[in-house]
Amino acid sequence: MPEIPPRPERSPPESSPATEDDLMARFAALGIASETFRHPPVFTVEEARALRGDLQGGHCKCLFLKDKKSALWLIVVEEDRTVDLKALSIAIGAARFSFGKPELLLERLGVVPGAVTPYAAINDLDGAVTVVLDHGLMGHAVINFH
Repeated sequence: MPEIPPRPERSPPESSPATEDDLMARFAALGIASETFRHPPVFTVEEARALRGDLQGGHCKCLFLKDKKSALWLIVVEEDRTVDLKALSIAIGAARFSFGKPELLLERLGVVPGAVTPYAAINDLDGAVTVVLDHGLMGHAVINFH
């Protein structure tokens, strides 16, 4: 198994979240191929579907959650998956979930509601947020994140 390069040193996300260039450099360091499609902001799955046209691959929605024990989670699922928070917490061994507050999202991942993305994990310098990817997404040759 190849060695994963260390994360570059940066300031905490509340003072300077990673830039797009930071993210692309990290992908390059990890040998991850990517392609960028630019679009206006969207806030719902329906808006994303209407805008993307026939862009192939899996598409996601992201949930920033906090459990009853204050653990933080970023749940990334296929866009059409219905998420039962109680069943999810049991399945992954978490305490009861609630949605994370916008201030906590900004502090930990450096993004605001409507911009939640698995890419924001680059800003979680101390590993406080557990990222969970839906197994359905992993079945696609290409996965589209926003």
